[in-house]
Amino acid sequence: MNARHSRCPRPEVMIFRHREQLFREAAERFARAAERSAASGERFSVALAGGKTPIPMHRLLAEQPYRKLIPWARVHLFWSDERCVPPSDAASNYKRAKTALLDHVPLPQGNVHRIPGEREPQASARSYETELRTFFRGERVRFDLVILGVGADGHTASLFPDTPALREEHRLAVATTAPEGTEPRKRVSLTLPVINAARSVLFLVTGSEKADIVHTVLEQGRRDLPAGRVCPEAGRLTWLVDVAAGSRLSGISRAESGG
Repeated sequence: MNARHSRCPRPEVMIFRHREQLFREAAERFARAAERSAASGERFSVALAGGKTPIPMHRLLAEQPYRKLIPWARVHLFWSDERCVPPSDAASNYKRAKTALLDHVPLPQGNVHRIPGEREPQASARSYETELRTFFRGERVRFDLVILGVGADGHTASLFPDTPALREEHRLAVATTAPEGTEPRKRVSLTLPVINAARSVLFLVTGSEKADIVHTVLEQGRRDLPAGRVCPEAGRLTWLVDVAAGSRLSGISRAESGG
């Protein structure tokens, strides 16, 4: 299917000449959204991306001015996905965020809602779903911000192409399995209905190895791919990409950042 869903917002696409600018923009958006929530007396809920790509953003958030400016007492951190490993494992998305961010900011321990990757995948997914329902007090699960990456195969979070998880309509989190050669293979992921309910979804994409998939998703509108199915109907969709990842883009409206 090449046509983008009629309710899917037209994505904002920003291309950055320098990766440092990309991660600075991501940190700024995180901080502004947190400040808006705090100003209205609300909690700020965010699902962090896994993998290595968001680590520079985490490090920026742990430094001044963000460390001081962000109302951390109102920030609640979740994860878009997790590898089924103990939280001390180097492959753990929680561990990576803890090392780069959590250990350096005044975030209350109760505001950290990790996926229990050390448990059996199905049990982990059920536990995380219970955590989500408890936090959102039985109402619709709607994150203020979901941060995502994209793989060269079009996967996002731990939702992989041609897998049953893409058809899930009721569960909040599911156990998934990465393709062979991608370790660790056992994962837990938020589902598309949860991601698409977010007020804002932010993709962070870097590297020339992502140029083809960025072109495929954004210009060909490939809705069969997981990343192409991210369409926050009542929210905002933004892609922040560096020049290498955006090198094949030409026919879409985009904002460029130089410097």
